[in-house]
Amino acid sequence: MYRAPFPAQLSVFDRRVIDNNATDVRVYQVWKGSNKFFLGGRVIFGPDVRSIFLTISLIVIPVLLFCAFVSRRIIYAFDKHLGKLIIFILILLTVYDLILLLLTSGRDPGIIPRNSHPPELEEDGSTMSTDWLGSQSSAGVPNLPPTKDVVVNGVIVKVKYCQTCMLYRPPRCSHCSICNNCVERFDHHCPWVGQCIGKRNYRFFFMFVSSTTILCLYVFVFSWVTIKKIMAEYDCNLWSAFLKSPVSGILILYTFMTAWFVGGLTVFHLYLICTNQTTYENFRYRYDSKRNPYNRGCVHNVCEVFLSKIPKSKSNFREMVKVDSSSLFGSTMSLARPMSPNIGKKSFDIETGKRQAVVAEDFEDIHSQIDSVGGLERCGTQPRHIIQCENSNWEISPDISVMSAEFAMEQGFKDREKVCKKGH
Repeated sequence: MYRAPFPAQLSVFDRRVIDNNATDVRVYQVWKGSNKFFLGGRVIFGPDVRSIFLTISLIVIPVLLFCAFVSRRIIYAFDKHLGKLIIFILILLTVYDLILLLLTSGRDPGIIPRNSHPPELEEDGSTMSTDWLGSQSSAGVPNLPPTKDVVVNGVIVKVKYCQTCMLYRPPRCSHCSICNNCVERFDHHCPWVGQCIGKRNYRFFFMFVSSTTILCLYVFVFSWVTIKKIMAEYDCNLWSAFLKSPVSGILILYTFMTAWFVGGLTVFHLYLICTNQTTYENFRYRYDSKRNPYNRGCVHNVCEVFLSKIPKSKSNFREMVKVDSSSLFGSTMSLARPMSPNIGKKSFDIETGKRQAVVAEDFEDIHSQIDSVGGLERCGTQPRHIIQCENSNWEISPDISVMSAEFAMEQGFKDREKVCKKGH
């Protein structure tokens, strides 16, 4: 429930004030990851969401150039209805590709919600290293092993403990340093779509890459067809045909280079799908030299990616949660505006015990003023005034304690001054 514990110094009345002023917010408004949310938490992107505009422009601009300068020659070169069908299929491919891009980029890739506290140590036979045990004991945090052994299809797999999310990552899960989240079946963080690729969007990512490859090849082929038609119509060479339709030449060069990139990516991920690997596992673990516990055969692996049901998101980003006003607006219980760190250093802060720090600073100032008077060594007959606040059955609020301490120190300073004057 995203609720911080009450400070020990607060009275019952102060606790009731904080509880009554708890603010209702949605989960995405207090999300600790680096994601960007839109439409009230309905759409989630990575922190580099702006890169998606570059990707869209790299897809749309060539298609617009094709429709504006090449489509007329295509319609005249073929039968009128066939030429229009070619252009219509191109537009459908482009729209389909953009939809897949948005489905990949604007959805939860499989984020595992963080724990509010470290998990309890289970008695499952997990071993802990001596260094880890010693360091954790000295740090005063629960002794948790850095890894645990989990059996997957008869193979022992080590799962790591994530210090950021305070949980043991499930098998095939990894923490994305860009999005700052643990993602199920983490494949990689794709800068072209501005999102992590994981369990819930890997299918759409592969379909996006493969459809982009088809789109590039489609434009490449019909741009070449246009050049061939020009060469046959004007009985000219290749260079002259490029001069008559320069946009076709530009599209041929652009789609040729792009098809190598996205086509190679499509082939690589097709290999990963058939062997049931992720990009992260392929580069880090190299299953070629050992058994892959997740490989169940090519057919089952393909069905797992394309025919299995996509699991629901484990995080309801629009869910309402209660957040203490003190955690939102500062520890001084000021509900009107948040307090800056510089203001907090000078104010009486009940939560962090900064009242005692202010008293200590005042006490040092008093000492410096007393030392400047001089002759204190000759005033040894007057004992120091020591203020002690012992615990009793009476409940003394922090405000009264601070005021009494300041008054006592001021009175002690005056008494010392009188004694010093008598001594002279």
